[in-house]
Amino acid sequence: MTTNFPDRLDLLLEFGPEVLVNSIAITETFKVNFGFFTSLRMTEEVAGFPIKTFGNDRLGGAGMTGSAFKLLSFIYACDIIAGMNTLFYGDNLKVLRESIKDESVDLVYLDPPFNSKRDYNILYREPMGSSSSAQITAFEDTWHWTDETERTFQELMDTASPPLAEMMRAFRGFVGVNDVMAYLTMMAIRLVELRRVLKPTGSLYLHCDPTASHYLKILLDTVFGKKNFRNEIVWKRTSSHNSGKRYGPINDIIFFYTKNDEYTWNTIYQSYSENYLNKFYRHTDKDGRRYRLSDLTGAGIRHGETGKKWKGINPTAKGRHWMRPPSELDKWEKEGRIYWPSKGGMPAFKRYLDEMPGGPCQSNWTDINPISAQAAERLGFPTQKPVALLERIISASSNEGDVVLDPFCGCGTTIAAAEKLGRQWLGIDVTYLAINLIENRLKEHFPNSKFEVTGTPTDVASARDLARRDKHQFEWWAISLVGARPNNDKKKGGDTGIDGIRYFRVSPTETVKVVVSVKGGEHLAPTMVRDLKGVMERENAAMGIFISLEKPTAGMKKEAASAGVYKTPLGATYPKLQLFTIEELLNNAKVHAPSQDETFKKAGFIDTSKQQEIEY
Repeated sequence: MTTNFPDRLDLLLEFGPEVLVNSIAITETFKVNFGFFTSLRMTEEVAGFPIKTFGNDRLGGAGMTGSAFKLLSFIYACDIIAGMNTLFYGDNLKVLRESIKDESVDLVYLDPPFNSKRDYNILYREPMGSSSSAQITAFEDTWHWTDETERTFQELMDTASPPLAEMMRAFRGFVGVNDVMAYLTMMAIRLVELRRVLKPTGSLYLHCDPTASHYLKILLDTVFGKKNFRNEIVWKRTSSHNSGKRYGPINDIIFFYTKNDEYTWNTIYQSYSENYLNKFYRHTDKDGRRYRLSDLTGAGIRHGETGKKWKGINPTAKGRHWMRPPSELDKWEKEGRIYWPSKGGMPAFKRYLDEMPGGPCQSNWTDINPISAQAAERLGFPTQKPVALLERIISASSNEGDVVLDPFCGCGTTIAAAEKLGRQWLGIDVTYLAINLIENRLKEHFPNSKFEVTGTPTDVASARDLARRDKHQFEWWAISLVGARPNNDKKKGGDTGIDGIRYFRVSPTETVKVVVSVKGGEHLAPTMVRDLKGVMERENAAMGIFISLEKPTAGMKKEAASAGVYKTPLGATYPKLQLFTIEELLNNAKVHAPSQDETFKKAGFIDTSKQQEIEY
């Protein structure tokens, strides 16, 4: 799941043709996260190179030495450590090219933006579970033709297969240089990479709506080949939709393609409709079991056992034969599975409803309801899909242990479904809010899940780089270090001096607000802390947290101390305004505060006998 072995020649050159290891002491944490490595023995080979000796380096834990860390990087780069579930923060094109090797994925599901020119928001909840008025725009689903788009288009002309290059050229001539063409260019180059990472037996499902489905179908035919098109699945996403002077649009489209003729497939069964049951399963046994009648004979005569008389009935005389030998018919008779018409005639076989798997799933999906506004699984994305939808796709086109990839993983429904079904998974998203949302979702619903997050800052240098590249993403990442969420949508207006908010329950009936301010610049001054104090007063916030890349000045520390302490109704006290650097938070510095009221779903379990102090 990292770069291929040839891309890490620097490590090969450093260690030479033999990778040297000695007295490897693997910590428990290392075993949990990289359990595959524990199966290696001193005589086995790592990517073709024998394991020998190299000092007494300790792999795993805080005491990992430089040479051991480099060796671990080497092994990881050679794909010796496999099966790590990973969330990637970043542009999926870059991640696909740099971090996911050829033919390593069994199933791709993507629900890309549709160029619908609307915003994709994340909703948050306020105290006592009410909806927040703040809807944070994760990204804007609007694409424009830019210099970068032109470079991407030219790359396709230079490197894509001749059919794809010709199709993109035709698109440009027909569609023109505009937002739609920018969207198609963005999708085309990513579909090429997604096909590359699919195993020969792999499948791809692309979820879209009529806004772009006709264009995307042509792209998919060109990239995957028309012969590898399997289905156009129609999912009824809503029961009705009012739309002036046209039929109500209530369906989404899911295109199903495979890489080759041989692919993973597990038949999925659907429950029978009520109309079907009433028509075919009309009969009921005395014990209440519903059943339908099936023929006991087949067309044509036979001269063996199935052509003999049974219960005085000669099937040959009717030009037919028994479906089973008379001995098996006797067994069914004793089991009460033979139906005899009251007026005589040919007997029939009782086929019980509770023994049937259902009907094979068809391409029109009307049995999976969309997520309602009150649904427990709803996380706020307007395009969030129900888990049941992804479970059906994953169950049909992958097996337990297979790798599922979602390059636009959004709120993480694909990831959650893959985790539930015992698949390995890879998720990519370009916004930190989405990555943080998925992390929290996994920790809440799958507390034993082991996964890795890459692309987010892990040290001051990478944090500084993120602050330089994208101020908003940096701030969203920084406030997550103290468990806060964004205050409002900065893309829609000013931040009013507040970058993040947390809420804490300080008594069984009272919740207070904590405001967070983030500064990613190089120049700090006491006025910044003074401004935060003013915001705390204006917002009636109990506490404030100030986060900065640079170390606060002595004047800033003095200004923070002058804010005093916050005292809860139960008598616990905490510094009212606390200063932290990014480096301190990355080194696990803790905020002292009352117990956080995160979702309020567990309020009944709070220990009210005393005020609890926690570190987070």
